[in-house]
Amino acid sequence: MTAAENVCYTLINVPLDSEPPSEISLKNDLGKLAFLISFPPSLEKGDVKLKTEALKKVIIMILNGEKLPGLLMTIIRFVLPLQDHTIKKLLLVFWEIVPKTTPDGRLLQEMILVCDAYRKDLQHPNEFIRGSTLRFLCKLKEAELLEPLMPAIRACLEHRHSYVRRNAVLAIYTIYRNFEHLIPDAPELIHDFLVNEKDASCKRNAFMMLIHADQDRALDYLSTCIDQVQTFGDILQLVIVELIYKVCHANPSERARFIRCIYNLLQSSSPAVKYEAAGTLVTLSSAPTAIKAAAQCYIDLIIKESDNNVKLIVLDRLVELKEHPSHERVLQDLVMDILRVLSTPDLEVRKKTLQLALDLVSSRNVEELVIVLKKEVIKTNNVTEHEDTDKYRQLLVRTLHSCSVRFPDMAANVIPVLMEFLSDNNEAAAADVLEFVREAIQRFDNLRPLIVEKMLEVFHAIKSVKIYRGALWILGEYCSTKEDIQSVMTEVRRSLGEIPIVESEIKKEAGELKLEEEVPVGPTQKLVTEMGTYATQSALSSSRPAKKEEDRPPLRGFLLDGDFFVAASLATTLTKIALRYVSLVQEKKKQNSFIAEAMLLMATILHLGKSSLPKKPITDDDVDRISLCLKVLSECSPLMNDIFNKECRQSLSHMLSAKLEEEKLSQKKESEKRNVTIQPDDPISFMQLTAKNEMSSKEDQFQLSLLAAMGNTQRKEAADPLASKLNKVTQLTGFSDPVYAEAYVHVNQYDIVLDVLVVNQTSDTLQNCTLELATLGDLKLVEKPSPLTLAPHDFANIKANVKVASTENGIIFGNIVYDVSGAASDRNCVVLSDIHIDIMDYIQPASCTDAEFRQMWAEFEWENKVTVNTNIIDLNEYLQHILKSTNMKCLTPEKALSGYCGFMAANLYARSIFGEDALANVSIEKPIHLGPEAPVTGHIRIRAKSQGMALSLGDKINLSQKKTSL
Repeated sequence: MTAAENVCYTLINVPLDSEPPSEISLKNDLGKLAFLISFPPSLEKGDVKLKTEALKKVIIMILNGEKLPGLLMTIIRFVLPLQDHTIKKLLLVFWEIVPKTTPDGRLLQEMILVCDAYRKDLQHPNEFIRGSTLRFLCKLKEAELLEPLMPAIRACLEHRHSYVRRNAVLAIYTIYRNFEHLIPDAPELIHDFLVNEKDASCKRNAFMMLIHADQDRALDYLSTCIDQVQTFGDILQLVIVELIYKVCHANPSERARFIRCIYNLLQSSSPAVKYEAAGTLVTLSSAPTAIKAAAQCYIDLIIKESDNNVKLIVLDRLVELKEHPSHERVLQDLVMDILRVLSTPDLEVRKKTLQLALDLVSSRNVEELVIVLKKEVIKTNNVTEHEDTDKYRQLLVRTLHSCSVRFPDMAANVIPVLMEFLSDNNEAAAADVLEFVREAIQRFDNLRPLIVEKMLEVFHAIKSVKIYRGALWILGEYCSTKEDIQSVMTEVRRSLGEIPIVESEIKKEAGELKLEEEVPVGPTQKLVTEMGTYATQSALSSSRPAKKEEDRPPLRGFLLDGDFFVAASLATTLTKIALRYVSLVQEKKKQNSFIAEAMLLMATILHLGKSSLPKKPITDDDVDRISLCLKVLSECSPLMNDIFNKECRQSLSHMLSAKLEEEKLSQKKESEKRNVTIQPDDPISFMQLTAKNEMSSKEDQFQLSLLAAMGNTQRKEAADPLASKLNKVTQLTGFSDPVYAEAYVHVNQYDIVLDVLVVNQTSDTLQNCTLELATLGDLKLVEKPSPLTLAPHDFANIKANVKVASTENGIIFGNIVYDVSGAASDRNCVVLSDIHIDIMDYIQPASCTDAEFRQMWAEFEWENKVTVNTNIIDLNEYLQHILKSTNMKCLTPEKALSGYCGFMAANLYARSIFGEDALANVSIEKPIHLGPEAPVTGHIRIRAKSQGMALSLGDKINLSQKKTSL
């Protein structure tokens, strides 16, 4: 047995602040009251407690590398005969970890006494002692210790208590797997046991053993009871599913024999069984009925399970099903069932469900889908009990938007419902509605009158200045009749209030001041405001009554708050509708009257901007814009008419067509990626010889899940999951050091496993060879690796686990310490090289909308500005190099980056596996004046919520900016 196999399976928390006791004091504690051992009734409780504490200390010291050979006989004589249950539990741990062999590999003589004690425990009348002893025997690696115990272990199979029988099966299975010669008839023995057994847990363990030890016997048993599988317990059903899965993949001709059983298990009362059965059914059969049954099972699981993590996992399985072209049509018939998941309050679940429904929507089911989504939107109106309601409404609006764009017939049903939300307090949801309305009014000519009518209805209720601006633009651009134009002017006047604004505001201020001075001490009086409403003033008032914001018309409120950008937008809208009015109405007097009114509104806004009434003065840009509009209206030239009423709409049309083209391109790429066409002369894909990205969609799911369990995650698709570990090996010491060490660093999702190879390069035996590790960054060592003894020129593998808490660069460092056999000097030490944990292992490319990007950019408090320092001379090449080295995704569309103009700006986004967002803005240019070979210059600004993320990502960019020559 090598030193690497001499491990402890039981993890124990060790208090670091305790002082290790001496061997003599432990011997005294363990051997106290030795003369009373023969008479257990007279042993006091305090002495048992003393021995318990002493035994715990011994265990901790052995785990820390102490040998303590002198205590072995003391424990056998004075502790082993005790009947106290706590002592017996501790002894099981002690015998697990204590060295049981001499340095030359022979079993210690004292172990015969231990073996005799455990034979007695296996025949103990207490079922707990029997069962825990059987569990302990599963961990023994010494065949000489197990051999005398075999008759007692067999006898435990017939014990009255299920706990003993269950652990006896486990013990027999482990012994058969490790030392087959000790119990060669184990499969036959367990098969006979299984036939007569009634307890579910015992049957499960026995069946599990037969699957791994003798699959034919397991199948024989399953054949005899296949019709009763539904009546079995869930733990046994899970094992049966596993067996069917293995058998059917190894021998496809067996599928017909067992597929009915899998169908039956879809109706199991256990969610775990249903999930596994559905997954197995999908891999065994591609028939539409099988796929539909599995999908229906998944949907039921999502709806009935309360855990959001379970919902998300099962939704992922539905998404995987959709990726297969032949399964997609089956899932399209289940869209309405999938939408039942929207009853879950969790936003992530709803988001994934809506995305899946949108991917599956077709002309057959779009009408039903829209009806359900409209109901969901109405449900969210005026509901504030959940913090995610606004975000959910936003998701629904976007989904309806996408449906309407893809199926124009639906737009007429959707728009009236959504228009109500323009007056919503949630600006994000209202902005999505506005974007949808703008696109609909441009694309669908027949809907323009309806949209304009609805827009005029809700215009006065809009609360957000941003939405107000958008609504003004739409009304100014698409009001084409004389009546609509006059309605817009009426709404604007209503929203602006009394004009001239400056004079009316001064009068109001003066009126309020007068009221303040003339406050009488008497009954309350009613005052009529300029809006025709009543304002009550109390006699107890001693200060000027605060004017309520609601009394002020919306547009007037925006202007007095200093937001004059909306005034510039209003000026453009008034100019458009005035020019259009002139072309529609031939009467000169009416033309002049309308233009004069529009110019009066602009002039009064300019006057207000220059006064001291607004909170912020008007900007020069807005002054220029309003002045330009005044000039255009005073001249009314045909050229300006074309620019205002034709060119603006064409710009929108170009933008929408470019966006549509981009979406079609991405959908085309997606469909090309999903379409799997296999030609008769295509080579066969062997799992061991192909990289993962080359595998077809019909790959063995069991093998893939096995690879995932072994740590070959699917984050890096291009990596070969079966490739050698050599490319991930880090050398820790030099070749001339007395101990050579190298580590394979394996990064899982939330932890890092270090598999360290330690080689003794000397001719001495190295004792207590210990790997001591420490960490920098947000890393934490889970457990201290156990010490081991290395023979001359021997080697061993030590594994260490490091927990990862957040996305940032980390460093693992340490040394190897050891004692040389026979040497009197201090412990020897070999310092190890640092192991750098790369942030890229945790960052994955992700997508978000422009609005979300801007919002996060404004919210995130940590920024890291990296200066571009590279030898790359091409802008696009540099951007691609950064994307590859940082694992981020470019949000800026390809069209915006195409062409060459000497500079480039792009937004990048990524998300870590911990849910942390990382944003980056690349602003680079090519300095033309330095010649064609000049490298790219500029800056990259990184923003993140945490400092570690921003700094680590910046360090990664700095390290990988320069392109290495091959």
